[in-house]
Amino acid sequence: MPLIIKDEYPETLFREDGKRLDGRDNNELRPIKMEVGIIKNADGSAYLEWGNNKIFAAVYGPREVHPHHLAKPDKGILRVFYRMATFSVFDRKRPAPGRREKEISMIVADCLEPVLFLELYPGTSFEVFIEVMDADGGTRCASITVAALALADAGIPMKSLVSAIAVGKIDGKKVIDLSGIEDKAGEADLPIAITWYNEEISLLQFDGDMDLNEMNEFLDLAKEFLKSIHNIQLDTLKSKYIKLQEKTSKNKKDEDKKGDK
Repeated sequence: MPLIIKDEYPETLFREDGKRLDGRDNNELRPIKMEVGIIKNADGSAYLEWGNNKIFAAVYGPREVHPHHLAKPDKGILRVFYRMATFSVFDRKRPAPGRREKEISMIVADCLEPVLFLELYPGTSFEVFIEVMDADGGTRCASITVAALALADAGIPMKSLVSAIAVGKIDGKKVIDLSGIEDKAGEADLPIAITWYNEEISLLQFDGDMDLNEMNEFLDLAKEFLKSIHNIQLDTLKSKYIKLQEKTSKNKKDEDKKGDK
């Protein structure tokens, strides 16, 4: 893929062989890697590599609400803090959180709150800290996905996980999982998140040019690939406990051997 400097984009977002600039087919996800339990002093944590995106999420709570006037007597509150490292994008960003970061913090909280049993934790708060170390398109979808994973790792009661993906249109063709250049230079971008306990849309944003029939096609396409992302989330959580089980079993065998001596 050629280096893109600032707002200089190629005339076409497809190669001569019909593939996208990063070598993917239209209906192909970028490589995805997930891991949980990587920040030891957090109640729950997760790490996600999605294409060139590299994102950490850490969860703390339930704990006392500060400032106190934000506490709710009938349920807990969810607070999300999305931040991008100054070196995460081509042009160094300012350290202070910008309007976009505040907007995405609110979006992620709105997506995740429906799956949490906050009524079980009145007067307390759960805080999710998301740090984007490297950004390359679709960070809001990736952040929703990794934050849901971190909440599950924290052992917080949840109705289901939440998964998100962006679909869109580039050079008149429907594609899934837009990269950074496709997001900026494409014709349409449609980030979508789903809550799996009821399979309802938890996030739907739109930017670009698309008719109603195309949008319906995009929604069907997104759901198909959201299932793949959901399966990766589930496998990631399962792998942690399989490793713990194997470690416990090994320790028990070592202790039995010592006892036999």
